[in-house]
Amino acid sequence: MLSRRRFIVIAAFVAAIGAVVFLNAGALTSGGSASESIHLTEVAHASGIDFVHQSPTLDPKVNHIAAHIGALGACVSVADVNNDGWPDLYFTTSRFGAANALYLNQKDGTFRDVAAEAGVAAVNRPGEGVSMGAVWGDYDNDGFEDLLVYKWGYPQLFHNLGNGHFEDVTAQSGLRTWMNSNGAVWLDFDRDGLLDLYITGYFRSDIDFWHLKTTRIMQSSWDFASNGGKNLLFKNMGKGHFKDVTDSLGVGSTRWTLAAASADFNDDGWPDLYLANDYGPEVLYLNHEGKRFVLARAGLEDDSKSGMAVALGDVYNRGEHDVFVTNISEKGFLFQGNNLRLNFLKQLGRFDEVASGVVADAGWAWGAQFGDLNNDGLLDLVVANGFISADSGRDYWYAMSKIAGAQGNIFEDAKNWPPIGSASLSGYERSRVLLNRGQAGFDDVAQEAGATDLLDGRAVAMADLFNRGLLDVVIANEKARALVYRNSANPAHWVELKLVGTRSNRSAIGAEVTVEIGPGRQRQVVDGGSGFCSQNDRRLHFGLGDQRLGSVTIQWPSGRTQVLNGLAIDQLHVVTEPR
Repeated sequence: MLSRRRFIVIAAFVAAIGAVVFLNAGALTSGGSASESIHLTEVAHASGIDFVHQSPTLDPKVNHIAAHIGALGACVSVADVNNDGWPDLYFTTSRFGAANALYLNQKDGTFRDVAAEAGVAAVNRPGEGVSMGAVWGDYDNDGFEDLLVYKWGYPQLFHNLGNGHFEDVTAQSGLRTWMNSNGAVWLDFDRDGLLDLYITGYFRSDIDFWHLKTTRIMQSSWDFASNGGKNLLFKNMGKGHFKDVTDSLGVGSTRWTLAAASADFNDDGWPDLYLANDYGPEVLYLNHEGKRFVLARAGLEDDSKSGMAVALGDVYNRGEHDVFVTNISEKGFLFQGNNLRLNFLKQLGRFDEVASGVVADAGWAWGAQFGDLNNDGLLDLVVANGFISADSGRDYWYAMSKIAGAQGNIFEDAKNWPPIGSASLSGYERSRVLLNRGQAGFDDVAQEAGATDLLDGRAVAMADLFNRGLLDVVIANEKARALVYRNSANPAHWVELKLVGTRSNRSAIGAEVTVEIGPGRQRQVVDGGSGFCSQNDRRLHFGLGDQRLGSVTIQWPSGRTQVLNGLAIDQLHVVTEPR
């Protein structure tokens, strides 16, 4: 028997996509003249990218589980740093003395690391902390993308001087606050044309991992922990200064947040915040006209898992922001399953969880991103997996299950955890490449596509790296080399948009774009960070397959609506916000 709630949700789903599904089934089924196949070739070394992540060294008091605590920090973010029309890549590493890398796109299929000469390499220093990720945004609207590096330690803000060099402006910015952060997003929450910054806290901010005063640093619950680091919202006051407005706006969660994403989920014109939390349920903060955020009861509060990434995608071309959140699955020990939440906020005031099969089960899943890899008009999904790949003959799952069965005051103290030694913990797991077949669901085509690595994946980013109208995939791996998968799917039609704000922030972060693709419509947002410790190409990519390109509607963060008709396909369009 269907429950009444499930029946209502199904009815709403049918109403929402019925016209697309039942009047033109082809619009939601991969096929037509667009190839179903996705072909990925790993070209990092051939492209000049030989970056290798190094994990942090920690206080000897937690050496016995340092491999578990410190298995974070491999990040990749995309930005056009020098405004030459080609996407560049920034990678973070997490050991004192190790250098982050900024790879400039050389426009010939290769990249060159310029981080040292640009001034954004040497950021991992004793007393300052180590990198956990980075996001780009033009906070002063001067036309050049600036860089925020979040850390276990003091975050650092680098102002892009526009001449190939960056200036560290953290001290005067108001952002020099010690945090143990694993995520951040740029957003303009009050729509004043200036980018604000939301930085998530994971471990508490009073913890210095190199001078521990206590080993009582772990979660207080496996299901509803709230003793993590406090998330902080900084309002951009202009002239390079930020002000902490967390408490006045009500977004200071301490739920061990690993990732955040921002978009207008309820179509009221204001950017909201969606959080993936470890050891607890996901959280949606709805923005009330930039004056306060309200914790929404949207079907998320009772589903407690181990949220690690937030990826946004209009899965069925309904014109809605659906959400994919990664969690943990390990045969014989734990099956949480990933979440694929369809957005029914306007109809039902909630999301509905529909993940099953290969979407739900991806192992110990980390970063994830949606993107149309074969340009058929449907968003595919890439998921990075694997936690600790060490001795495959020794497994830490049984030892961890013993501490998990103890009382909270036991496992909250790291000294009580069994030593991990050289054991693996959900190691040697392959990435997933999930092909969206519309009504037929998703198929895992990673093996056929060529994504066969068994590294410990963390961050996933998508970008048209070689300006060919195809999305490529970049994966940052923990304690391993970065991967660049060049996409060579068979040609199909596409269109790309680069937005430039005028009244809105110059990066156009928060702009909502809806493209009519045949009888359906696909919605994307210009994001200031998404997935897990990652950021995609700011240019929005829409595959068209054999469908007609209709109107393109841009909802700018300023509130202006712009409708474009007759755009040429198979090319990039630079759209500047009308003044």
